[in-house]
Order: sequence, then structure tokens, then C-alpha cells
Amino acid sequence: MTDVLEPGTEVEEERSRQSLSTAAARNLATTTKSVPQMQGITSRWLLRKLPWVEATGGTYRVNRRLSYALGDGRLTFTNVGDDVRVVPGELRELPMLRTFDADDSDEVLAALADRCEQREFRPGDVIVEFGHQADALYLIAHGKISKTGVGKYGESTTLGVVADGDYFGDREIATEDGIWEFTAKAVTRCIVLSLGKERFDEFVGNAESLREHLDRVRSEDGPARNEHGEAEIDLSSGHAGEPDLPGTFVDYELAPREYELSVAQTVLRVHTRVADLYNEPMNQLEQQLRLTVEALRERQEHEMVNNSEFGLLHNADLSMRIPTRAGAPTPDDFDELLSMVWKEPAFFLAHPRVIAAFGRECTKRGVYPSGVDFGGHKIPAWRDIPIFPCNKIPVSDARTSSVMLVRAGEQNQGVVGLHQTGIPDEYQPGLSVRFMGISEKAIMSYLVSAYYSAAILVPDALAVLEDVEIGRED
Repeated sequence: MTDVLEPGTEVEEERSRQSLSTAAARNLATTTKSVPQMQGITSRWLLRKLPWVEATGGTYRVNRRLSYALGDGRLTFTNVGDDVRVVPGELRELPMLRTFDADDSDEVLAALADRCEQREFRPGDVIVEFGHQADALYLIAHGKISKTGVGKYGESTTLGVVADGDYFGDREIATEDGIWEFTAKAVTRCIVLSLGKERFDEFVGNAESLREHLDRVRSEDGPARNEHGEAEIDLSSGHAGEPDLPGTFVDYELAPREYELSVAQTVLRVHTRVADLYNEPMNQLEQQLRLTVEALRERQEHEMVNNSEFGLLHNADLSMRIPTRAGAPTPDDFDELLSMVWKEPAFFLAHPRVIAAFGRECTKRGVYPSGVDFGGHKIPAWRDIPIFPCNKIPVSDARTSSVMLVRAGEQNQGVVGLHQTGIPDEYQPGLSVRFMGISEKAIMSYLVSAYYSAAILVPDALAVLEDVEIGRED
């Protein structure tokens, strides 16, 4: 029987073709290939725009002027990453401790500060409730708390809002069987240091000088200070006569912050067979190393934003963190950041979704900010300050994020990146690739290490806009 070829079949096409097919020709052709691609590679603007400072010996010490603001009625806190502490001497802002000046007062106040417990509250959380036993002192390190109580005619009334540096419970903790005469509820995210009455009483019982002081309260003026809370430098100006010149000196912090270089490491393994036989047209080891370095640099930027010890989000001074006015990021919010980092701000840093949300808010208001050019990249900007995208800034499950405004460089007393160059087997500044040997299975190993950190030289070098909503619907 003779096979009948149906029109359009592959067999018919093969018999009717009069030249070599493209499919067959590809077997003899050299295929053009791309280098290996990696979706996780980003622009890493933070690493590109931060000035990098040499941290010889792996440590960078930030020396600052001695700063205090005793006498202003507000407490001062320090934070190293997520760990928040009240400045012991600032406890004298509490009325019951204002004139505590015993020989061992500094040691007593330091020990008292150590007994405070750090607590965090979300918006809406009730911290203390009206009518319940007053059993603790609360020091507000960050956030806003509303106080409501009973009005003149028995109705509920707002008694006010307390915020960063305020406190309550100081009178109640020093008395017996006190009760809360108000309800305190968190308005924003709050970081609070609390000292329970039992712990306070136990401490007072073992501190003779403090016990003797608590029944003596008197007022006195605080020490000289400037508008930033730094120890004042006495000066004299004018040219008439021969006035006595004041003597002064600039005091420094006794325990300055030290930043040690962190490290991100991995071991790259490549079989010698692959490196020997499959190096054309691309060097296999070189491409493996390139992608490994890209992954390390991505991790480096993530840590510089989020690390709990030196990451920028966690090390921003508590006084430099603000909530949004209405949830979504607005021009007013960005202006507020600029009012805080007003001395030569360098750039904003925000998640791409936050930048999109900010653009929508600008459009609603009929505001169309122009962008700026950076190396051929068109970057959105606000008041000529670029807004760089950074996907390392986290977005919460509630679809909120943060915006940072940075002043950069040592010369500007800003934020700097830290690294150490000249390390053995250096492949890039601060990054080394060290050959570790060949295993019995003919696998080559390379230790790839990146050393880095970041430092905020003065508190007003970095401001953070918190709880920014990116998915708000009208």
C-alpha cells in the first residue's frame, strides 16, 4: 500500500524543502549567550551614595560633645540599636529626684536606671486603666500616649497627650495604695521604660542616701546648656573696654559609641572539572564569583538598613522618629523630615511602593515634583532632594513602611559607611576572596567575605518617618 502524504505534514515539508532548515543549521552554529542573570540584583543606592570611611583595626569610635538638658522637665534617652536606656542623670527631672545630690548620687541613679524595664505598645493598647492600683513609674522614650479621665460632671474627658521625654506615675510610685486617676492609651507605637513599685521600694530600702532624700524636695536651676542640649561653651564678644574673658572647655562623652565592622561570608564551591572544561565562551569561576559577590552586597545593604545593632532604622535617635500625619506619605510629611535634617540633607530612602504612594498623594494635591539626574538615572525628588528606592526597607503585614532622610559624610557630621581596605586577597574594597583549597572530590573552595558597618555621627543626621501606609484606599 502506498502512503498518501497529507498537505501540511512535516514529512511533506521535508521532501519539498529545497534548502537546509534553520533547526538543522543551529546544530553547527555558535549560540549567542548572556551572562547568568539574577533577579535579586538591585541598584543598592545606599551603598552607592554613602561616603565610605576607613575603619582601621575594625573599629570606629564616634566621639561627641557631652550632651545633657537637665532642667527642661523632659527625660533624655539613648538607644543602641533596639536597646533603649534612660540617661541616669536625667532621672533628676523627676520632681522627687530633682535635688538628689548625695556623694553617691551618680551611682545610685545609674543603678536605678538599670532597673527600668523596656516595654513596647501598639496603637490602641491600654497602658494603665482608671481606678486600678498605681503600681509603676512610666518613662516615655518614644511615641504618644493619650490620658483620659473623669470630667467635672462625671463624663469622660481628655486630659492631654504625653510624648517623648514625658513621664507619669512618679507621684503614685512614692505613695502607698495609690490608684490611677486616668486611663493611658497608646496613640502611636510607643517605647516605654517602666519601673514597678515593688522593685522601686526594694531599691530605696537598700539605698540609704536615696531613702534620706525622698522627703526633701526643692527646686534649683539647671546647668548652662545650648539649644541642642550640649554643654555650653562660654564666650565673650565685643571690642569696647577690657572685659574679663570667660574661661571654658569643651567636654566629651565619657563612653562614646564604638562601631565594630560586621561581616557577611559564604563559601563558593566550584568543581575543577567545570572550571577546566567549560570555560568558553565564559569563565565559569568568574561568573560564579560575580553572582556570589552580588548576593553578598545585597545582604550588606539589608544589614545596614535593618541590623538591630548598627542598622539605620534601629539606630535613628528616638527624637528623630516621627509618625505620618494621616497614614499615607504626603508632601507635608516629607517637609517635616526636611525640617529635622535641615543641614545639608543628601537623600531620602524609601521602599518603591512608598515612593509610588507618595506620587499618588502629590497627584491628589496637584503637586508634580520634578526628578533629578544621577549618572543617567532619572530619580524622583522632593524639593530637589532625591528619593532613592530601597527594597531593603521592610513592609509590614499591615502594609506600612518607613522613609529615611539622610545627611551624609564625615565633613557634614552625617551618616557614613564603614569598611577596611587593603585586607588580604581583596577583590573589591572591603571584600576579599580567599582560596581555601581543593577537596578530595576535586572541588575548589573560596571564602568570600565582606566587612562593613554604618555610623550616625550626630543624632540629627538621620530622620525616620514611621508607619507609612502604602495601600490606603479613599
